[in-house]
Amino acid sequence: MVQIIKDTDELKTFLKAAGCKLVVVEFSAKWCGPCKRIYPLIHAMSLQYRNVMFANVDVDDSKELAQSYHIKSVPTFQMFKQTRKIFEFCGADAQKLEAKIQELIGPAQLSHTMPLRRFSRDCQRWNSSRWSRNK
Repeated sequence: MVQIIKDTDELKTFLKAAGCKLVVVEFSAKWCGPCKRIYPLIHAMSLQYRNVMFANVDVDDSKELAQSYHIKSVPTFQMFKQTRKIFEFCGADAQKLEAKIQELIGPAQLSHTMPLRRFSRDCQRWNSSRWSRNK
C-alpha cells in the first residue's frame, strides 16, 4: 500500500515508523504524465515488496515539504533507511526503481517477490483497455 503524505510531520512519523525497513517516497504531481504512468507500477511494487514502505507526496498539495526535500522535478524518488536519505533519482523508470530497491533490500529478502515485468505488463494491459473504453 502506498501511504499519502501531506506534510513534514507526517513524513517524519512515517520514516520513524519504518525503523530499519527501506522507505521509498515518490514526489509527484497530478498533472504529470510520467507520474500517472508509473503510479500503477509503484502500487504493484508496494504489494510485491511487503518489507519496503512506500509513500507518495503530491508536490502541489505539499509545497513546503517538496521544497524542504529539494524537489526540482517530478517524479522524484527518494529512498530512506532509519530516517536518513540514502538514494535519489528523477524520472519514471520503473526498472531502475525496482533494481535499486532490490539492491538496497538485499538478496535475502527477495525470495518471495515476483519480477516487476509481470506487474508492468498487467498494468499496461489494464491501462490500454481502460483507455480504449474511455474513447
